[in-house]
Amino acid sequence: MKQETSTKEVGKKGEEIALNFLQKKGYELLERNYRAGRAEIDLIMKDKQTVVAVEVKTRYNALYEPERAVSKNQQKTLAMGIEVFLKNNKLVLPARFDIVTIHYQQNKMEIAHFEDAFYPGY
Repeated sequence: MKQETSTKEVGKKGEEIALNFLQKKGYELLERNYRAGRAEIDLIMKDKQTVVAVEVKTRYNALYEPERAVSKNQQKTLAMGIEVFLKNNKLVLPARFDIVTIHYQQNKMEIAHFEDAFYPGY
């Protein structure tokens, strides 16, 4: 149970860091932790006239790149979630999928932003 709690805490901290990072780049927050069916989108942002579904991956001393943790199945779920968001909010804008990674290693934090990181196929 304690591991779950610390994993959730790490995730929330990572989302906050990612949100601040993206807002400094001029992105506007539309929704946080948006749920639609099985989909949960960490951050939904607006970059100019594009709606951006952002998956945040936070890791400590990871053995592989955190951005590789977004599976094809998760990509499809995120795509379905953003479709619901656009429809429910009556938005007719293009959507894109970004990944923001926060990687802590040897007491250093590295943040990376992968714009248009994937295009989920159906």
